Amino acid sequence: MLMAQGRPARLHYMANTFRVLAPGDHVVCAASGERIAIDDLRYWSVRRQEPYATADAATAAERVG
Repeated sequence: MLMAQGRPARLHYMANTFRVLAPGDHVVCAASGERIAIDDLRYWSVRRQEPYATADAATAAERVG
């Protein structure tokens, strides 16, 4: 969607998938603040409803609680 270019998406994270609540072309990593293209998003927390740029960031967030 052209109108969503450059804007963060709002997603609902579920086990093995996510649902787009508001269109955008990226989300922001909860740990690092790094932009993650929607097509590259692989790691998130269902419980926290947070995206992560890397497996290490997701693992570290789970350790914190």
